[in-house]
Amino acid sequence: MFRTALRNVLAHKARLLMTVLAVMLGVAFVSGTLVFTNTISDAYQKSSAKGFDQVDVAMTADYKDAEGDRVGKLHELTQAVLDESERVPGAASAIGVVHNFTAIADKDGKLIGQGFQSQGGNYWGAKDPRYPLVSGHAPKGRGEILIDSETAKRAGYKVGDTVRMSVDGPVLTPRITGIFTTDDGNVAAGGSLTLFDTPTAQKLLGKPGVYDQIDVKAKPGVTQAALKAELDKALPEGTVSTTTGKQLADDQAEMISRSMSGMQTALLVFAGIALFVGTFIIANTFTMLVAQRTRELALMRAVGASRRQVTRSVLIEAFVVGAVAAVTGLVAGIGIGAGLRSLMGTFDATVPDGPLVIKPATIVAALAVGILVTMLAAWLPGRRAAKIPPVAAMSSVHAKATTKSLVLRNTLGALVSAAGIAVVLVATTMDGSDGQMPMGLGAVLLIIGVFILTPLLSRPLIAAAAPVLRTFGISGKLARQNSVRNPRRTAATASALMIGLTLITGMTVMAGSLQQAIEKMASASIKADYVVSMANGNPLSPDVEKKLKQSGDVTATSPMLNAETRIDGQSEYVTGVNGTAIRDLVGPEVDTGTFKVGGGDVVVDSETAKSYGWKAGSAFTVAFEDGEKQKLTVAGTYESNDFLSGILLDEKTLAPHTLDPYTMNVMVKTSDGTSGAVQDKLEKALGTNPAIKVQSKDDISNEIAQMFTLMLNMVYGLLAMAVIVAVLGVINTLAMSVFERSQEIGMLRAIGLDRKGIKRMVRIESLVISLFGAVLGIGLGVFFGWAAGELLASKMATYELVLPWARMGVFLLLAAMVGVLAALWPARRAARLNMLEAIKAE
Repeated sequence: MFRTALRNVLAHKARLLMTVLAVMLGVAFVSGTLVFTNTISDAYQKSSAKGFDQVDVAMTADYKDAEGDRVGKLHELTQAVLDESERVPGAASAIGVVHNFTAIADKDGKLIGQGFQSQGGNYWGAKDPRYPLVSGHAPKGRGEILIDSETAKRAGYKVGDTVRMSVDGPVLTPRITGIFTTDDGNVAAGGSLTLFDTPTAQKLLGKPGVYDQIDVKAKPGVTQAALKAELDKALPEGTVSTTTGKQLADDQAEMISRSMSGMQTALLVFAGIALFVGTFIIANTFTMLVAQRTRELALMRAVGASRRQVTRSVLIEAFVVGAVAAVTGLVAGIGIGAGLRSLMGTFDATVPDGPLVIKPATIVAALAVGILVTMLAAWLPGRRAAKIPPVAAMSSVHAKATTKSLVLRNTLGALVSAAGIAVVLVATTMDGSDGQMPMGLGAVLLIIGVFILTPLLSRPLIAAAAPVLRTFGISGKLARQNSVRNPRRTAATASALMIGLTLITGMTVMAGSLQQAIEKMASASIKADYVVSMANGNPLSPDVEKKLKQSGDVTATSPMLNAETRIDGQSEYVTGVNGTAIRDLVGPEVDTGTFKVGGGDVVVDSETAKSYGWKAGSAFTVAFEDGEKQKLTVAGTYESNDFLSGILLDEKTLAPHTLDPYTMNVMVKTSDGTSGAVQDKLEKALGTNPAIKVQSKDDISNEIAQMFTLMLNMVYGLLAMAVIVAVLGVINTLAMSVFERSQEIGMLRAIGLDRKGIKRMVRIESLVISLFGAVLGIGLGVFFGWAAGELLASKMATYELVLPWARMGVFLLLAAMVGVLAALWPARRAARLNMLEAIKAE
């Protein structure tokens, strides 16, 4: 039986080629994902470990009080602490570290990198071992800085250039005195690192004379653990926390591994989708191969082969096909991983250098996935073939599915689909987070149910296209009949395309609806012309609002001043606003009372009011940070959104009691509204500061939309793999169908249908199958997009369904193109059949 199986593989190698390609693509995606993520993770971990080469023990300030609770005042790392740490037995040297946000502009005045990736620090002495200089010399004083080599390269800076930069206040224009290299992860991810001399860094980034961290280097022969123990013994308990360099490196490696696991999981999900789609092709291929060899298998049964041996022979064929596909897929996946690694540079994503990592687990996963998926997909056709009695197979009695099997299939499909729809509908009534798991389960059930029902659905849907197909004459009529002749085969082929389009359409519906919801939210909740904030999300300096008020175009401003208070014994953040101007700057939907802020009157979002049992007119007592208490009255409640929520009170009421207030943004109204000229004026009023963002409502909406667009384009690119596999399925099905119908095609040619007519018939058949899968996929995608939107609507009041008709039209057009392109080779093959040889074919 083993020799027979191998002979069959070699005899049908052309027909199995598409199956090999489908499995190979899926395996390549899996192995490529593992190689890519393992390589990137390994590079970052090794780079991170290098960053701790100069650190044997790191010391940070502790918040613990005498009783050991983390509520005490922060102990500062002063020069005295650094000197004491250097005197500890086993310590060779100590370096004081200062770091904080530092924005540096390119030559066009725009911020380099993302806000959170733009960092500043201190250069220790004349030669800092942490940052080897490429050129120049160490900085001295406020007017000199160093920048990392990657930032210098991206922005075109060199030693001697003057740059615009800011830490958390006025714009500085220091001169670059040197360029250094670093293994800092933020720089590797596209950020920037700017270094000052230590006294300047302490003044600008922290507090004069105080360090954020002290890195201690051990003497030769002294272990990190021993040095840590000596430091813990020498320094007062509860003032400093110590961590070994090895522990820091391990923690960093674990964090990198966790962050990469999310990307790996997402990519593997799409690889799984491609493999899932591939199973339809494999099952289809083996079903047709087994059907074409029914008499051969029957003869084997007649001469003594058992059912188990027949099934085993089919599985051996599948094993050979899967093994070949898995090996080639693994090789292709290694190439994909290397290609993705090099492509990172084209997207301005700098990755540390490192070797390509191919772990044994990657090889095992690739081989296991390729072989198991192929064998599982081939098991059902093999089992079905083995159950056919030899006499029935010889007389082809088995050829058509029985009424009983069709009724059973349709009943099962209807029940599973109904269960899926019911679970999805129930999930839409739940809270956003609670409904995610039920909705995912319902979606899976519905897709499986529709797949089971696809043979039943194919007849009416394809019949609906009959009037259009008649315009193509006899070729159109024959194509329609061929499409419904074997509903199961048509269904399996169309289902592969259906799954890809379901996901693409669902994501498109959600993205379009979310974009409109965000635009509505911005226009409804923000009346201000501009919102000013820090690029890294840190609090703004109090000077920002003062400078804005001095601009002649500004008519109203209000800070969003956040502070922690206690209400009914619970910690609650409140927002201080300009009570007089706030009504002209924000416009949330008022539920009850009036939107009045001033003195003891406050407004509260509905959810917060409900949690405390408040309504318009309710009074409550708030305890401020300085211990003072005040009675406040709820003037009204409003609907919260992503831009405005919580308790709003007058800044004049809040500010006197706040020890450390922080302003997250400032709302600005201008006399001339929004325009490029006005925005430039406001930016100039703030000193063209790269650390500060001045955004209109459209800018805010577009910034969020860019994230959705980027995610959507990534999804499109990843799902393209599943669509490519589906195309291979259409080609494979048509090619094998042409072979199966060789005699019929020969007869058609003999009675007068020319080669063009044969080609047209095959192309129209492919087009019908592709459009059938597209209609099902788009329909399911719209349903899932609506259902997921209902979950989002529970958290986003402005959300409503938006159907992207234009894009859905493009998807249909692309599906039609898939059908036409997939039919090129099978149509040409059918047209070139020799009619006499075809008529004689068995």
